[in-house]
Amino acid sequence: MSPDLSIEDDWNGLYIGGEWVDSESDEEIAVEDPSTREEVARVPAAVEADVDAAYEAAAEAQAEWEKAPPAERERVAQQFAQTLQEYEEEIVELLAHEAGGSRIMGETSVTIATDQATQAATLPRQMSGEQMDSNVPGKENIVRREPQGVVTVISPWNFPLNLSGRAIAPALATGNAVVVKPASNTPITGGLLMAKLYEEAGLPDGLLNVVTGSGSDIGDPVVEHPESDVVAFTGSTPVGRGVAAKAGENLSVAAMELGGNNAHIVTADADVEAAVDSAVFGSFVHQGQVCISINRHLVHEDVYDDYVGMLADRAASLPTGSAHDPDTVVAPIIDESQRDEMLEYVAETVDAGATLETGGETLEMDGVDDSLLVAPTVLSDVENDMAAACNEHFGPIAPVIPFSDVDEAVELHDDTEYGLSGSVHAGDVGTGLQIAERLDTGHVHVNDQPVNDEAHVPFGGTKASGVGGYNSTDIMDEVTEKKWISLQHDRREYPF
Repeated sequence: MSPDLSIEDDWNGLYIGGEWVDSESDEEIAVEDPSTREEVARVPAAVEADVDAAYEAAAEAQAEWEKAPPAERERVAQQFAQTLQEYEEEIVELLAHEAGGSRIMGETSVTIATDQATQAATLPRQMSGEQMDSNVPGKENIVRREPQGVVTVISPWNFPLNLSGRAIAPALATGNAVVVKPASNTPITGGLLMAKLYEEAGLPDGLLNVVTGSGSDIGDPVVEHPESDVVAFTGSTPVGRGVAAKAGENLSVAAMELGGNNAHIVTADADVEAAVDSAVFGSFVHQGQVCISINRHLVHEDVYDDYVGMLADRAASLPTGSAHDPDTVVAPIIDESQRDEMLEYVAETVDAGATLETGGETLEMDGVDDSLLVAPTVLSDVENDMAAACNEHFGPIAPVIPFSDVDEAVELHDDTEYGLSGSVHAGDVGTGLQIAERLDTGHVHVNDQPVNDEAHVPFGGTKASGVGGYNSTDIMDEVTEKKWISLQHDRREYPF
């Protein structure tokens, strides 16, 4: 029987031990559609007793799962990838309702999540060990890779499907069990949907458990639980610091992908039209609510005016509106707190001397009170320390900062606590590469923009953008551990 993945379905249950169960509390969390501002679903507000039950189920199931042959874990990952593709339309619609995702965002989310699952399917056969020589005569050293045990996944609201999936899929594929605590804004697409899809894919009971609730209620119990061996967190740097500290106290591995302040560098020799084309996508895809989106545009003074004019024209012409309109490019912001914060950054930046080229306001939507739709915004005459530039604004905002030479561009780029992604347009790939190599960031994209994610390529940041790595085989270092076994073939002589 196929699962019901419509927003109208009853999502008011936790997923623990392979069963949909009521929470120990009577409280619920309302899920609001950012486009309509209407309540579209309710989910349980879990309490600590629910968290305990989830980890108990995970630990019990994991003990058997790690013994499963690689082919079985590979089969589940492959089937999950197939299930994602089979239900793409339903998933895209759920993301529109819950995350305010345009059709472009929804389809991209499914594509990336499918890529992640396909990559995860390669991991079970890479759980190989190695034989190493010993300094002790007659001894053989064997190093084996084993699952950590239970992986805690705390996912954000901006791209909930694939930012949950990039930790869940490899954790399961390498023999772990998982407990997911999705963001309160997106508890369905960040967690409960995953449970239904993995059920459809044939995952054994207890290996994936989902507890929904606010971070203030169950955040600490999840991170500090004694059965939690790994904490995979994606979110803001301030929250991530606290999560990492608690994980450290628990002696859990912390895989943290945190904030970014990504720069798009455009030199005097760049193809300005191509640079703007990249910039429009990199700044405005999913309303700029992407950790690797462009936060600052660093543009050489010789092409600055042309760049600003072209970018402002393109921004003003982008289709805006409801996430349910297939033609929409820029849809509403997730909630009013995010909207108000980003608009305050714009106001502070203008007050500091910047010029508002376009946008900078909330757009009305028919039939919607207190609209969350923010107009695509371009700011010129910006300096690196202005509010919209030095903060991760996380919105459809493009502050453009001039520079005089490449050395200044590199200095401006690195003048932030973050180091997640970035991009360079410099006229030719070789020159772009030379600049990219000088930048202190986790990834740089030449003749492109920063929003790139491929499951077979390592993904991680420097400085305050996180610790640990995702994607490729790097994620194996987070969700597995190595065991040293020595075999003494000949009788060993000891000094006493």
